[in-house]
Amino acid sequence: MVPARNGSAIPVLGFLICAAFIYLSFRDLWLNHKWRTEIGFVKRNGTQFVVDGKALYVNGWNSYWFMDHAVNEHSRYLVSEMLETGAKMGLTVCRTWAFNDGGYNALQISPGRFDERVFKALDHVIAEAKKHDVRLLLCLVNNLQAYGGKSQYVQWAWQEGVGLSSSNDSFFFDPSIRKYFKNYLTALLTRKNSVTGIEYRNDPTIFAWELINEPRCTSDVSGDTLQDWIDEMTGFIKSIDDKHLLTVGLEGFYGPNSPKRLTVNPEMWPSELGTDFVRNSNSSNIDFASVHIYPDHWFHNQTFEDKLKFVVKWMQSHIEDGMKELKKPVLFTEFGLSNLNKDYEPSQRERFYRTIFDVVYKSAKRRKVGAGTLVWQLFMEGMEGFNDEFGIVPHEQDPMYRLMVEQSCRLGKVTGRREEHKLRKLCSHKH
Repeated sequence: MVPARNGSAIPVLGFLICAAFIYLSFRDLWLNHKWRTEIGFVKRNGTQFVVDGKALYVNGWNSYWFMDHAVNEHSRYLVSEMLETGAKMGLTVCRTWAFNDGGYNALQISPGRFDERVFKALDHVIAEAKKHDVRLLLCLVNNLQAYGGKSQYVQWAWQEGVGLSSSNDSFFFDPSIRKYFKNYLTALLTRKNSVTGIEYRNDPTIFAWELINEPRCTSDVSGDTLQDWIDEMTGFIKSIDDKHLLTVGLEGFYGPNSPKRLTVNPEMWPSELGTDFVRNSNSSNIDFASVHIYPDHWFHNQTFEDKLKFVVKWMQSHIEDGMKELKKPVLFTEFGLSNLNKDYEPSQRERFYRTIFDVVYKSAKRRKVGAGTLVWQLFMEGMEGFNDEFGIVPHEQDPMYRLMVEQSCRLGKVTGRREEHKLRKLCSHKH
């Protein structure tokens, strides 16, 4: 028989248990709501990215494979592991594909028809990025054939009997294909995330939209066809979503009317691709310029030391354009050194990356337009099938890992973000 004096303790104990259960149940929801209300959209203030009133210089990476791996349960964990690893390194932005047109695990099965299973995979990617405090630069279509690309749109129009041409460049000028692409954009931008309940266009987890990966339109060397497409599509995107930043996705080559085609382009051929860095980036709806850095693929028989000299010249030229011509930030959204080079040594990759990081660090110290870098590309163990000649699996003891952490800390210090909890903890240790 329980003594009478303990009778009053039973309801108190029950109340405490109930309160603890409610707290544990709703804590994550509250934290999620708190994070959701406090995080701000990344914006542009002149030639700088800003968020929550502070300048942002980006140290990030590419993992194009996120959506594809999030479709299946057995591989979905790799997305979370990669985001967790990136966050531990102080990386702030990841660039990934928000498209897969036709083929295996297609998001867009045919024009205007979407696989909900794959859309939910993209929902998961965005939700996981949010959980790990990483923002996403989402690319909307590929100029190349991988994951469908513009050739898939051309094929759809041809199969439906409405295509004007079988040329892949008709993606840019065929009215039917433009309509296909606009329908896709509408579906994506207005998508309500099945995990977070937030429409993509209202989600600050998304750093920015990238219109197309490495656009080229060789059928019109003047560049008029591509420029007209850029102007129309960026205007369309902004009419639906005026909260997010927008970039083209350029490699950074100078066109036939630019004097830099002779002094800065790697060789003569890039001026005949129908693109021009300054003209394309100067479009009124483009918020920042994008540039890639691949001397391995752009030159023939160049020594490693010559590649380093080219990298500095290439980056400084585009930073100068951003400051004087565009008055917009310049983000170097892909770069890498191939391990297939005949004279390749791992130490070369470290020097190559450091050279690029140093240019951006000096830009950040002077509050200039060189706004950051995104490494191409990071993977997790066991993903060799998705690797390429530039891929890196980050390990804490690896020099490349330590180099990227060092860059996170350097940029955090000059922008006043080093005191934020994540960076303070990371940068208090020597790597």
